[in-house]
Amino acid sequence: MGNDTYRTRRQLLRTTVAVAGAGMVAGCISDDGNGDGDGDGDGSGGSYEVTMEPAGTLEFDSVPETWAANNGSWADMGIALGQQPPEAVYLTGRYHTQLYDEIPGVSVDKSDMDSLWEAELDTEDFIALGEDVDIFVMDPNFLLGRSDAWEESDIEKIEATGTPFFGNSIFSRGYDWHNYEYLTLYEAFGKLAEVFQETDRYDAFETVHEEFQAELEEIVPAEDERPSVAIMWPQPLEEPTSFSPYLIDEGTSFKQWRDLGVEDAFATTNVEDFHSSRTEVDYELLHEIDPDILLIRGNEAKTAEEFDDTVVSFMENHSVASSLTAVENGDVYRGGPLYQGPITNLVLTERAANQVYDIDRELFDREQVSDIVNGDF
Repeated sequence: MGNDTYRTRRQLLRTTVAVAGAGMVAGCISDDGNGDGDGDGDGSGGSYEVTMEPAGTLEFDSVPETWAANNGSWADMGIALGQQPPEAVYLTGRYHTQLYDEIPGVSVDKSDMDSLWEAELDTEDFIALGEDVDIFVMDPNFLLGRSDAWEESDIEKIEATGTPFFGNSIFSRGYDWHNYEYLTLYEAFGKLAEVFQETDRYDAFETVHEEFQAELEEIVPAEDERPSVAIMWPQPLEEPTSFSPYLIDEGTSFKQWRDLGVEDAFATTNVEDFHSSRTEVDYELLHEIDPDILLIRGNEAKTAEEFDDTVVSFMENHSVASSLTAVENGDVYRGGPLYQGPITNLVLTERAANQVYDIDRELFDREQVSDIVNGDF
C-alpha cells in the first residue's frame, strides 16, 4: 500500500518548515478567545527538529502559528499547549468542544472551523488549506488507509505547498495499515509540545496527570469487583437495532476505561473489533454476553438527559433490549468520543468513574488545568 512507501520515504527526510511570523506561539485560549502570546516554552528562537513516525524528522525555522488537526485528540493537545484552535479538522462534529465547559477560562469556538471530511476527502481542499496553515497535525497514513481514492502522490502534492504533515493515529490500534510505532497519549502530547516549543506546559500537564492517576488508583476496586462493559457505536444513533463493537485496546480512545480497570465484555468472545473487521452485533448476541454496563458512542453532542430520553428510552421499550442486565439496572451511558486529548481525557475519565463506580466528586483541579492552558503556572 502507498502508506508503506510514504513512511519509508519520510524516515530519512528532513523537511525545513519556514513559518511566517517567526518565534511566537499563538497563545492560550480563554473566554474571550484571545491568545496571551507568552511563548513560555523552552525554544531558543532558532531552528529546531522534531522526530515522530511516520513523518520522520522535521526541521522548523520558527514555531508554527496556524494549523489543522485530525479531530479531538491532536486538536485538544494544541489547546492544552496554549495554541489558538486549529483552522480545520476532519469533522467538527467529532471535536467535542463542549467538554471545555468543565474548565473555567477555556473555550473553543468551532463556528468558523472547517470540516475536511464532510462528504469525501478532497486533495484540492488540503492544497488550498496548505496556503493558510503552517502544519497539518494529522497522520497522512490515516488518509491513505481510510480512503481508497487517495495515493501517496496526493500527500506529496499537498506537501509541495510547503506545509508538512506531522501526526500519528493513536486513537485505535485496530488498523492493519498502522505498521509503525504507536504512541501513548502523553508521548504524542510531548511530541506536539516540541513542535510548538511548549514543553513547560507539557511538563505541567504531566504533573496533573500523575496526580490524577494517583486519585484513580484509590477509587478502582479489586479486580473481581469491577464491572464488565461493552463499548459500541449504535446503528442508527438514537434507535439502535445493531451495534459496531469496540474492543478495549491501547489506543487513546480507551484510556479512561483502561485507567479504571474495567473488564472488556467482548475480550473473551469471538466478537472482532469494528476498526479491523467492520463487524456488527445485535441484541441477541448481547444477551448471550450480557455486560454489566453498556457504553454507547456516537451521542457525545447530547447531554446525559438527552441521551436518556432518546437512546436509553428506546432500549427500555425494545422487546429484546429491555431485558438486558444493563438496561434493567439503568447502566446504559454515553461511551465517550473516539478522540480525546489531555484536557478532555481528564473530564471524560472523571465522568466514567461516576458511571462505573458511582464516584461523585472532582478528581482533578480544574483551576490548575485552566492556569496551565492560559500560561499562568
